[in-house]
Amino acid sequence: MAPRSPRHRATRRARDGAPRRRVPLRLLLPVLVLVALAAMLMLRGYVHSEILADHRVGKPAPTTNVPEEILEGGPVIDARAGQVQSLSVPDRRLVLTFDDGPDPTWTPKVLDVLKKHDAHAVFFVTGTMASRYPDLVQRMVDEGHEIGLHTFNHPDLSLQSKKRIDWELSQNQLAITGAAGIRTSLFRPPYSSFSAAMDNETWPVTQYIGSRGYLTVVNNTDSEDWKRPGVDEIIRRATPHRGKGAIVLMHDSGGDRSQTVAALDRFLPDLKDRGYEFDNLTEALDAPSAHSPVTGADLWKGKAWIFLVQASEHITGVLVVGLAVIGTLVIGRFVLMLLLSGVHARRVRRRNFRWGPPVTEPVTVLVPAYNEAKCIENTVNSLMASEHPIEVLVIDDGSTDGTARIVEAMGLPNVRVIRQLNAGKPAALNRGLANARYDIVVMMDGDTVFEPSTVRELVQPFGDPRVGAVAGNAKVGNKDSLIGAWQHIEYVMGFNLDRRMYDILGCMPTIPGAVGAFRRSALEPIGGMSDDTLAEDTDVTMALHRAGWRVVYAENARAWTEAPESVQQLWSQRYRWSYGTMQAIWKHRRAVIDKGPSGRFGRIGLPFVSLFMIVAPLLAPLIDVFLLYGLVFGPTEKTIAAWLGVLAIQAVCAAYAFHLDRERMTHLISLPLQQILYRQLMYVVLLQSWITALTGGRLRWQKLRRTGVVGAPVAGAVPGPRAPHSDDRRPVA
Repeated sequence: MAPRSPRHRATRRARDGAPRRRVPLRLLLPVLVLVALAAMLMLRGYVHSEILADHRVGKPAPTTNVPEEILEGGPVIDARAGQVQSLSVPDRRLVLTFDDGPDPTWTPKVLDVLKKHDAHAVFFVTGTMASRYPDLVQRMVDEGHEIGLHTFNHPDLSLQSKKRIDWELSQNQLAITGAAGIRTSLFRPPYSSFSAAMDNETWPVTQYIGSRGYLTVVNNTDSEDWKRPGVDEIIRRATPHRGKGAIVLMHDSGGDRSQTVAALDRFLPDLKDRGYEFDNLTEALDAPSAHSPVTGADLWKGKAWIFLVQASEHITGVLVVGLAVIGTLVIGRFVLMLLLSGVHARRVRRRNFRWGPPVTEPVTVLVPAYNEAKCIENTVNSLMASEHPIEVLVIDDGSTDGTARIVEAMGLPNVRVIRQLNAGKPAALNRGLANARYDIVVMMDGDTVFEPSTVRELVQPFGDPRVGAVAGNAKVGNKDSLIGAWQHIEYVMGFNLDRRMYDILGCMPTIPGAVGAFRRSALEPIGGMSDDTLAEDTDVTMALHRAGWRVVYAENARAWTEAPESVQQLWSQRYRWSYGTMQAIWKHRRAVIDKGPSGRFGRIGLPFVSLFMIVAPLLAPLIDVFLLYGLVFGPTEKTIAAWLGVLAIQAVCAAYAFHLDRERMTHLISLPLQQILYRQLMYVVLLQSWITALTGGRLRWQKLRRTGVVGAPVAGAVPGPRAPHSDDRRPVA
């Protein structure tokens, strides 16, 4: 027998139930949320006539093809059975008709006046308004009024195809069915007038409408209330001559209808005293009701439509509130960052500023390392150039790439290697703490390099006995790629301006793992580094605050770290950070009700961290959502101007941050692109973290793939990127 092909074997494995790769729920849910949000916004744009609406109005045309009996006949045209018939309302019978509603402000007032005077009317509703205000349609039916179609989006049907006409009618009926459970056989074309105004363009439409089973209703008495000519003038124009019957055109939507309401309140009793009756159209014509009940699947389709429209309205309302919240948060955060970072910079840069007595005693530098063979040599060499006396402990956490052997082969003084089975970064740091000789402990990542002055600058704040931990200035070393440049902007602006602000506020949320220092005497009472969360640096920082220690920022303690160089690696890192931060906030939530230092941090620090690090980033894409919505549906110029205004505020903050950090402004060239692309990636990561947290998912530690491109400092120069190792560097995307 011939051997089976690999393709056949793969097919058989799939058929036999072998495990297949599936999209994880935590990835699928954000995609579904985004798709649902986009669909709701599109639906909202459609219902508000911001999409697919046609506002053209046809010009007058000849009347040569319109039958004479139509031009000279009544305002009701029946072309339903292939025969054309013109109908008029009997004398002393008035049919009040209201177009373009229902309106949430004016329609209830019109209905109140009609009910007050025991009068009926016909409301020609648009599908857009009926979908948004279904309760008013139901009230019309309940109070004995008739409903008529006025299309869905109010286009001039003489300019539309038969397919578009059918769509306008069916969507209008769907909205009425969902609102009141009925269908109607009455129709009034938008922009219609008297039957004498029928022309060669509108007459074929009337014939086609009749073939679809509808009675076309125009008018023969126009109140022209839309011009707002005054109550007296509306009454005069709406009053028929010599006791004739009439179909009176009015409006309950489309603007201020206060004159219409006031005119009705006088018009109805005056004409009733003169012997007029105010009936529905079918009552006036002694015809069967225009309404027919809808049941079964068609009824549920209508109800589903109303439900979706209402959902889109509510979601849009929530988004608008969210936009207001994020606008307040963004502007508030920027103002606080600018003011407080300036205060911090002026304070620590004063010539006579001192944290306390100079710190000169040796310190221990802990370097947890797991498979850092490509970076560890650069890291250790940078420490050997330190201007401050140190001992270096490299804790090899079960590396399989020879990391420990590389350090041992270097044969450097004051450098020890501690090996352990793979247990995670917190365990490695705690192992280092247990073996450290000195009370002040500096922690750094295995892919980070220090400048010669970094350790010295980092430990000086410990001259203040109230300081329990110090955050250094982490910077991106591999900023030569686009994604690296974006992270460089984020580190300088987002992280370091934030740390200056949090330092002044006394609620620094995180000591960066790349460059931070701690008193061992502060860590030991809180149990050292905890593995309860995936953000052990945030967790321990919050624990120190709650224990009453100050946590400060040392701007000159610069460390150069290797940022992720691919979208996948960046996603993994930020997903862990976001999820870990949420875990830390939840772990320390009881600080809100504590007393003493823990309570102060809980009532000041936790709200700030939650708002600025969790809520604000999650809502920030609303700015871009409304940008896109405005570009497609709204006033384009105003939308672009608003977005550019937000970008300008961010650019000012970024420029100020770069000035404080003495960075070149040329890197800010990519800021607009960062706001368009990079922020969306961060949003999806944060949304995925929220979903993971809410669904009770667990996230494992994710090791980033390092390339060793950040070199050690040479003669005090700023470290720069080294040549990449073979093909280890990944493209940006």
